[in-house]
Amino acid sequence: MVAVKRDKRNNDSLGTGRRKTSVARVRVRAGSGKITVNRRPFEEYFKFDADRRTVLDVLDQVNRRNDVDVIIRVAGGGTTGQAGACRMGIARALVGYDSELFPALRDGGFLTRDSRMKERKKYGLHGARKGVQFSKRW
Repeated sequence: MVAVKRDKRNNDSLGTGRRKTSVARVRVRAGSGKITVNRRPFEEYFKFDADRRTVLDVLDQVNRRNDVDVIIRVAGGGTTGQAGACRMGIARALVGYDSELFPALRDGGFLTRDSRMKERKKYGLHGARKGVQFSKRW
């Protein structure tokens, strides 16, 4: 089960999501479907349709797109990592908002942390795995 956090002052449900080097702190409350990312409208922050789809998939999975307002603070990484972090944060916050959504979100894979990280560069190589170009003649 996911640890549920609530804001006692205004009864918001809180969730944290991580993906690559991005961290998203998400707040979900009853509302009309307004999504804010770093104090900017959702459509303005995520310019690419694929990133928007990634974030909205979790709300569409449980049919809550027009029932809740989502406030996101995200930092670190690039847009794809941030979208993945937002998706996981929203899923965790939705479980706190309504615990009956847990099975649907778990089955959809929204509560599972994607552990893939960038592999480090090794010495003697150009990158993580790319070696120096081989030359038969010298």
